[in-house]
Amino acid sequence: MDLDAVTKHSALHAKPNGLILQYGTAGFRMKAEHLDHVMFRMGLLAVLRSKYTKSTIGVMVTASHNPEEDNGVKLVDPLGEMLAPSWEEHATCLANAEEEDMQSVLMDISEKAAVDLQQDAFVVIGRDTRPSSQKLSQSVIDGVTVLGGQFHDYGLLTTPQLHYMVYCRNTNGQYGKATIEGYYQKLSKAFVELTKQAFCSGDEYRSLKVDCANGIGALKLREMEYYFSQELSVQLYNDGTKGKLNHLCGADFVKSHQKPPQGMEMKSNERCCSFDGDADRIVYYYHDADGHFHLIDGDKIATLISSFLKELLLEIGESLNIGVVQTAYANGSSTRYLKEVMKVPVYCTKTGVKHLHHKAQEFDIGVYFEANGHGTVLFSKAAEMKIRELAKELEDKKRKAAKMLENVIDLFNQAAGDAISDMLVIEAILALKGLTVQQWDALYTDLPNRQLKVKVADRQLISTTDAERQAVTPPGLQEAINDLVKKYELSRAFVRPSGTEDIVRVYAEADSQESADSLAYEVSVAVFQLAGGVGESPQPGF
Repeated sequence: MDLDAVTKHSALHAKPNGLILQYGTAGFRMKAEHLDHVMFRMGLLAVLRSKYTKSTIGVMVTASHNPEEDNGVKLVDPLGEMLAPSWEEHATCLANAEEEDMQSVLMDISEKAAVDLQQDAFVVIGRDTRPSSQKLSQSVIDGVTVLGGQFHDYGLLTTPQLHYMVYCRNTNGQYGKATIEGYYQKLSKAFVELTKQAFCSGDEYRSLKVDCANGIGALKLREMEYYFSQELSVQLYNDGTKGKLNHLCGADFVKSHQKPPQGMEMKSNERCCSFDGDADRIVYYYHDADGHFHLIDGDKIATLISSFLKELLLEIGESLNIGVVQTAYANGSSTRYLKEVMKVPVYCTKTGVKHLHHKAQEFDIGVYFEANGHGTVLFSKAAEMKIRELAKELEDKKRKAAKMLENVIDLFNQAAGDAISDMLVIEAILALKGLTVQQWDALYTDLPNRQLKVKVADRQLISTTDAERQAVTPPGLQEAINDLVKKYELSRAFVRPSGTEDIVRVYAEADSQESADSLAYEVSVAVFQLAGGVGESPQPGF
């Protein structure tokens, strides 16, 4: 490791004075003009991680659903997973190191992790469509090359596509070809094979309106459409030709504002969906005949998919264990429907995709979706092998069901939540089951809910347990919440500190919107009084 060369190049990517950053679930994210030094240093770290794992490591330059002026970076581990927690600490330490400490911090990471510095390193890089992304990805490349790492720059990719490339390269092509055409062909072939089984596929030409958040998803979906256009027509809106990334559009906007994106022409009962800026989230929605907006979020996506998988498993008579993983934000109606109607086990984890992903790996088939539409289905290696064997061996109807399960395995991008992959799975299931978007929505009715934020002096005063559903500190807060919840029907509420700023997030649901709003307000007041609220006290009516 040529430390003098590192010092020389690092000076060209100097760290702004006083800037302190934390590597979190989304990696590093902030205003793009402050990220040059971070990108260079994550190039360095990717080389060390590659040497340590003896594998290809990915670096994705994106800020997902954040505004266009932001950017960010995250590292992708060998099987498409997020960076290991111990290396998140290394990333934070390296990003915050002063220039004069760079050499010692790099050596410290190498020694703590027992990195073999003689080992070869290979890094793959992708970026989204933000104006700042190309320059920042070049800074990553500078970091990779100064430590002697080899790299391949894929250029413009969705975040899930970079995860796919890493997974392919580290499984010697067994998962798929590590090219954009390989990605298109794998997913499209599985989609076409699956939809062939639909009784109604010849009766109606299926079409879907897709809001691409003026992001990378538009470019990639337009390239990919050729491969599946006989089975599904996609009409792209907010495709980046005009309008700013994520501005008044995209999955996050639709979910949080409960209304359609700007620029989307919607007729009654038409299926529409939105991606986020880097195409790893998806939500569906429609207008009913009366013009009312209906959102179909990650909870209903998980319900549709897990129900379909459960039916196929029953068809082939296999007792593979399937589990659905949610967070505390999942609507109570979805949890009840899965447990009581579908008889599918449901588990709750802390908020954050890495927690859901980790829990989902415990099952033969693990389904996880956050309410925001970020999720996927994971098949264990044993389950995948079993299903592929059954697809060859079983007779008639059972073989057909096993073959459909095999197509689902190939259709999901198991390396990461993937809006394109999820969209194709959903469209295939709706076709196979002959469901309209209204019938899907009617599987269960969401309980009315409300989310609020309370500013506090120090978010660390609040600690939680039971997958963030119970407050441990400050004393008396959970008891106050329990007393308030008792006042309302079908109600629950929880609070959790933000991971990045001094606010406490409040969630409440109840049998009516009026009750959910009232409960959320009363819990907010309790937080303000017991957890060091600052500024104006919460007011009713928000």
